[in-house]
Amino acid sequence: MNELGALVKALGVSYAAGINLYATVAVLGLAERLGWVGPLPGALSGVSQWWVIVLAATLYLIDFIATLVPGIASLWDTLHTFIRPPAAALLAVATVWGGDPAVTIAAGLLGGSLALTTNGAKLGARYTIDASPEPFTNGVANLAELGFLSALLIQLWHHPVIALVVALVVLVVVALVVRAVWRGFKRAFASLAAPPPPDRQAGTPRS
Repeated sequence: MNELGALVKALGVSYAAGINLYATVAVLGLAERLGWVGPLPGALSGVSQWWVIVLAATLYLIDFIATLVPGIASLWDTLHTFIRPPAAALLAVATVWGGDPAVTIAAGLLGGSLALTTNGAKLGARYTIDASPEPFTNGVANLAELGFLSALLIQLWHHPVIALVVALVVLVVVALVVRAVWRGFKRAFASLAAPPPPDRQAGTPRS
């Protein structure tokens, strides 16, 4: 695997880990075990150990259940801001481990930064979805997220550049949608909080 290809895969892995670390590890491990992707490079091959897959799947199940509870979902993902980016940087380094040291350092720096960005986009989406006081919306979002990450991680090993470009486009679209929704919320709240016109206030005579 050439250095550029390794770096692209490292960034794709860190992108996914920034969204959901546990799903990323479990899917990668299972994908190698089932032959959906070739042998994982460098130290990343450690995720294909069965005990690592079971651990990651268990943590993902806890994550899935926690994010079904409105209010808890936002808090859970906020706390994971301190876990996902560093772990994603570690996975990026593991992906290129054993190659050019400069590429390894670049993978860690870029991977951590990209994971921080994807985690931030997820937080914005989670806060928006969590405004709905029922678990159904969060559950659908979790399943959609798992499907997207699985497709990304598998395609990353077959068409790395295309997969990463598509993922970045999705990231931009999600960020724009979340921004538009929050602007709509702010306008709605501002209109509700605004005082009524003077002619509608109690006790104010009309001219």
